[in-house]
Amino acid sequence: MTADAPPTPGPLRLPELVGARVRLRGWRSTDAHAVREASYDPLIPVITSVPSVDSEEEALAFVERQQDRLRDRVGYPFAVADADDRAVGFIILQLRTAEGARGSIGYWTCPSQRRRGYAAEALQVLTAWARDLPDLDRLELYVEPWNEGSWRAAESAGYEREGLLRAWERVGGEPRDMYMYAQLTAASSARGEHGPS
Repeated sequence: MTADAPPTPGPLRLPELVGARVRLRGWRSTDAHAVREASYDPLIPVITSVPSVDSEEEALAFVERQQDRLRDRVGYPFAVADADDRAVGFIILQLRTAEGARGSIGYWTCPSQRRRGYAAEALQVLTAWARDLPDLDRLELYVEPWNEGSWRAAESAGYEREGLLRAWERVGGEPRDMYMYAQLTAASSARGEHGPS
């Protein structure tokens, strides 16, 4: 008698999350304009999977890769859309369950849409949803110390700065320090298993 292998889980299902001014939704081919604009930013292509070449073909390939992330159960990639449903940025909850039930959040905003509060609200909306996911104990963000706008967005969403990680990540081939921001999820808080104080 042989045991049946457990069923392979299907792709992740991306919910639509709505805030006061933003909507987090799946990526569409009509969102390629946001990817193309982001490709001009000097840092976004270096630290994300946004192509460094402004082309429709590369932008559409980026959009398709977001579907791959769902199929491969890597994470939840959202387009950040404004009130007119126009993509103005990107936010992702990457699952790090093999590394201790953690979710790592990354985001970017199109250069023309910065300083309008989209990143902060998108992070608040995503965090409110992600805190209730049963398989995660922590949500984490890594922010370069010079990026005051990003660490203020993290703090506005309830993240606490836990420390400075020296030479944590290579950006453009150079080691960069990162602030680590984190908060515990509802599941972790309910268990109260945080070790000695």
